[in-house]
Amino acid sequence: MTDYSKLDAWIDAHFDEEVQFLQQLVRVPTDTPPGNNAPHAERTAELLKDFGLDAEKHAVPAQDVKEYGLESITNLIVRRKYGNEGRTVALNAHGDVVPPGEGWTHDPYGGEIADGSLYGRAAAVSKSDFASFTFALRALEAVAKPAKGSVELHFTYDEEFGGILGPGWLLKNGLTKPDLMIAAGFSYEVVTAHNGCLQMEVTVHGKMAHAAIPTTGVDALQGAAKILNALYAQNTLYQQVTSKVEGITHPYLNVGRIEGGTNTNVVPGKVVFKLDRRMIPEENPVEVEATIRKVIADAAAESAGITVDIKRLLLANSMRPLAGNKPLVDAIQKHGGELFGEPIKAMGTPLYTDVRLYVEAGIPGVIYGAGPRTVLESHAKRSDERVVLEDLRRATKVIARTLSDLLA
Repeated sequence: MTDYSKLDAWIDAHFDEEVQFLQQLVRVPTDTPPGNNAPHAERTAELLKDFGLDAEKHAVPAQDVKEYGLESITNLIVRRKYGNEGRTVALNAHGDVVPPGEGWTHDPYGGEIADGSLYGRAAAVSKSDFASFTFALRALEAVAKPAKGSVELHFTYDEEFGGILGPGWLLKNGLTKPDLMIAAGFSYEVVTAHNGCLQMEVTVHGKMAHAAIPTTGVDALQGAAKILNALYAQNTLYQQVTSKVEGITHPYLNVGRIEGGTNTNVVPGKVVFKLDRRMIPEENPVEVEATIRKVIADAAAESAGITVDIKRLLLANSMRPLAGNKPLVDAIQKHGGELFGEPIKAMGTPLYTDVRLYVEAGIPGVIYGAGPRTVLESHAKRSDERVVLEDLRRATKVIARTLSDLLA
């Protein structure tokens, strides 16, 4: 047997244990918002301890978390050093997730198994890679027994809000500086680039009035409607702006939340909506934000008495590949191709992730982990999110083999 086959055999022998580990992670909710995620970190650390893996607990100061709009964040680092020479490879997955929403046919916190898949919020993105990364590390130590380099597990809890208090906080405070990193994946491909994201909150002010005498007020909803129409019209223009990165098409804009008014018999005096603008790697974020602000201001000016306040909620830069990521790409493509029986592409994704924070710190990184052929198949951020167990098994083997190569 080759070392690779021994790694594969160890993972097969312990796969039921890996599935049970993932089930226990799914059963601890990490809905963000509200973002009370420290309990999940505590539970994860307990489970890792059972495997002989000590997790450092790095609690973000409560005031910082509160000002950020969340309740609690404790990030975890597991450090395994095998020798003074060689690379340090970090594996990062995030535990925070969007709330489950409606339409589930399985308990979103049940970790139920049906038809070869494990169901639950974050089963695919990205608690599955808490499991794949942990068991790849265990297989590496049990079989390959590396004599140099080191591996770090970074389990963080701020991807949904941009990563600033997750990987960004660990990097800013000098708690880690790996040579290479792999972040949780969501498709068969190895992802080397991704979109950026600008999120903004727009408050449209009018003047409340009784619905029986509407002319004494200024309807904020009508003003908001003009602004929304102007913003949505931008999507037609964005289709003419195309990316050269395979897997990424063009920019687009979405308004994901809107609220306002006080009652049905009152002219609404205030409407608040939140928008999400995805940016392709070729775009300049400063110019994108300036354009959005102008579109909003121009549309608001069409309605007498309407004023607007615009607040930036998030600016996540695009991820652009660093030249040093070649060893990661080569290893994952080699082993992924062998284990999945099909070519593994290196490409971009229209999503945004906190991997960009590692890359911005000069750390070459890629995105790869347990996922279906496409993000859509995983039902990520939708009802009945799931991970195919055979995909989880094979991805764990790919990561274990890749670590063995990188530390050889």
